[in-house]
Amino acid sequence: MLSDNMSRIVDARVNDPGAVAAAAARRVKAASLLGEHGKAMIIAADHPARGANGVGADPTAMADRFQLLDRLCVALERPGVTGVLATADILEDLLLLGVLDGKSVFGSMNRAGLAGSVFEIDDRFTGYDAETIAAMRFDGGKMLTRIALDDPATPSALENTARAVDELNDRRLIAMVEPFMSVWQDGRIRNDLSPDAVVKSITIASGLGRRTAYTWLKLPVVDDMERVLASSTLPALLLGGEVTDPDTAFASWGKALKLPTAQGLVVGRSLLYPADGDVAGAVDRAVSLL
Repeated sequence: MLSDNMSRIVDARVNDPGAVAAAAARRVKAASLLGEHGKAMIIAADHPARGANGVGADPTAMADRFQLLDRLCVALERPGVTGVLATADILEDLLLLGVLDGKSVFGSMNRAGLAGSVFEIDDRFTGYDAETIAAMRFDGGKMLTRIALDDPATPSALENTARAVDELNDRRLIAMVEPFMSVWQDGRIRNDLSPDAVVKSITIASGLGRRTAYTWLKLPVVDDMERVLASSTLPALLLGGEVTDPDTAFASWGKALKLPTAQGLVVGRSLLYPADGDVAGAVDRAVSLL
């Protein structure tokens, strides 16, 4: 299966590059962003484009592209999975494999803030733009928006996010904003996951752009989520992050999903690379929370 998929993708990229656009044109779009449970279950796979290939103790876990695609295919086949979030290289591979019918698709837009770099806050838009997301018949775009009050690149990062929000709203496409209050510590960016910091990031992100009718938030699950999610009326998707204690993580996700603005989950590494290796089992457990 893996070798067959490899051959199909490479053959198309070498001999028929137009196959990507053709696959996007014939893809059956999702009838709704939300699944039969009334919630979204989106698989995220845009980490490698930021140089973040590690999972747990393995610094190169996501660097094997064909293994990643195989795991994505397993996840997308599971009942209750509604969509995928990734960069163009991965989404085009999935289009060529024909596994995106009936799924919502979100393109990752800003990836220049490479993990561990000194310019991490200067997260320029090197991925999808709104025009291409619309042309590919996708459902929206996602932008990581880290707000570091001690970094002079922050205003430009906010301006670029606002511009993307405007361009997606103009096309009636979802603008999925993932905000964090971030600080430099020992030469690295750290996201502040205290409830007060997450609330502040939400109030800042909610005000970006000249329209917010199509703006959704992608937010971490932290303490005091009832107060955190009360800070905006914008629909919120809960991100999974890297999970060290699955039982605790799943319990916190399930509790947060009961809150009014919570519309589902966006989870990547913890489902694609679970400690026991059972991708289908991890995805099914997450879907059961919906």
